Amino acid sequence: MQINALDHLVLTVRDIEATCRFYTRVLGMRAVEFGTGRRALVFGSQKINLHRQDDTILPRAASPLPGSADICLLSATPMAEILRHLRANDINPVAGPVERTGARGPILSVYLRDPDGNLLEIANPLSHSSREEHHAA
Repeated sequence: MQINALDHLVLTVRDIEATCRFYTRVLGMRAVEFGTGRRALVFGSQKINLHRQDDTILPRAASPLPGSADICLLSATPMAEILRHLRANDINPVAGPVERTGARGPILSVYLRDPDGNLLEIANPLSHSSREEHHAA
């Protein structure tokens, strides 16, 4: 067997509406409804399905808890603009910008938390030339 891509992941949250407001306002995702009243956040060709903590959607993770996720999201928006946008939305980064290694190579990341305390890493892919620009700044 060979896995080729991630279709969706599930976040367990305390308040689906608060989560939708944060991810749409701060991260520019689109909130959608599917199935019988289920909610998801769509971006690019991926989506994040939302499960409320006390919901009985089956099957589910063995121990679903709000605030237990650690997700890296890639953005083409320059890091300086990301930081300005976060400040404009009263979001204080937990860490960064800092260089990390992503699935496809070097990335420049800033870390923040969503309303449930999940750790979100927003990253710019770094090419060789953009790495040199970052180090020169």
